[in-house]
Amino acid sequence: MQWTFTLDQLPEIAGSFWSYFADKQVFTLNGPMGAGKTTLIKALCAARGVEDATASPTFSIINEYAYRDSQGQQRRIFHLDLYRLRDEDDAISAGVEDTLYQNAICFVEWPDVVAPLLPPDTIHLQLEVLPDQKRVLRETAASHK
Repeated sequence: MQWTFTLDQLPEIAGSFWSYFADKQVFTLNGPMGAGKTTLIKALCAARGVEDATASPTFSIINEYAYRDSQGQQRRIFHLDLYRLRDEDDAISAGVEDTLYQNAICFVEWPDVVAPLLPPDTIHLQLEVLPDQKRVLRETAASHK
C-alpha cells in the first residue's frame, strides 16, 4: 500500500491507514531525520481518538497514549523512538521488547536496533520526502518470521 500526501491531507490519510491496517498492531517507520515520522504518528493517534498531547519520545524512548476502541474499551498506543539506543541490549533494558508484545498498537521509529525483537506480523513502513512539501508513505514489507 502507498499514500502520497501533504500536511493538510494527514487526517484523511490517517483514516485510510487505519481502514487498511485495521487489525495490525506493530509498525516500524523508517525515514530520514525531519521527514515527518512523528507528525505522521501524531495524526495516526488522533485518528484513533487519542486526546492526550503527543510528542516525540526521543529522550523518553517510549511514550504511551490512551484511546477508546469502537466498543468503548480503553486501549493503548506506544510510540517508540529508538534513535538514541546503541544496541539490542539497550533496547531490552529500556523495556522495548516488553512493549512490543503487549496487546497494543506500537509505532517504532529507527527500528533497526530491534529488528530481531520485532513480532512476526510487524508492518514495515517507509516515509519519503518529495518535492512540493509532499510525503510518500509505503509499506515495504511485513515480517514473516
